[in-house]
Amino acid sequence: MANDLKGRVALVTGGGRGLGEAICRNLAAAGATIVAADIRNDTVEALAGQLREQGVSAEGVRLDVGNEQNATRVIKDIIERFGRVDILVNNAGTDVTLAVDELTPEDFDRVVRTNLRGPFLLSKTVFPYMRQRGMGHIVNVVSTAAKRTWANATAYHASKWGLLGLSHALHVEGRPLGIKVTAVVAGGMRTPFILDRFPDTPLDVLQDPANVAETIRFVLMQPAETVIPEIMVIPMRETSWP
Repeated sequence: MANDLKGRVALVTGGGRGLGEAICRNLAAAGATIVAADIRNDTVEALAGQLREQGVSAEGVRLDVGNEQNATRVIKDIIERFGRVDILVNNAGTDVTLAVDELTPEDFDRVVRTNLRGPFLLSKTVFPYMRQRGMGHIVNVVSTAAKRTWANATAYHASKWGLLGLSHALHVEGRPLGIKVTAVVAGGMRTPFILDRFPDTPLDVLQDPANVAETIRFVLMQPAETVIPEIMVIPMRETSWP
């Protein structure tokens, strides 16, 4: 690739474990400065400590992505600390696995708050800083749940279809300003997000989250004149995709 990520400042939400951790480690290996954010600050602080021991510039911060004040403060703190945010990876996600008649409005709101409101708030907050510099990249981690549906995931599907639409809308607005926006449509991964809820899922139908993290790195390392609005990465034996 024409560019590496040396010196670029990357904020990764849901960075404490699973795919988020894999993204942080991968971008760190490419030279990026890492700000790992998670609602559980113990996980990201531990990760940041490990990365610093490897010579990486890294910090862990607590972030509730659906809280406007928290999102604004975290972005402001990063700008004050590092002078910019070059990369925002909206990775934080949650789900409630219930049939629609068992799903409460509170359940629905909580999933949408994390999976859709959160990326909106963070993107909205970082956009002016990226516009001022005439550059920046937002990556939204979507899902095959934004392409097809299955039972007991009403809120999740609604949030991920919405996130895909938000991502493309941001791409249209950001492109003339030098801001790149990419939706990464990820298939099933061997992460706690799936395995904590469905421990009997055969591991051979899931992919290593490191593979998705590598795809994100590939997207971020495209030449300045090129943007990838959407990319899909799925396991060879993905069961939720034809």
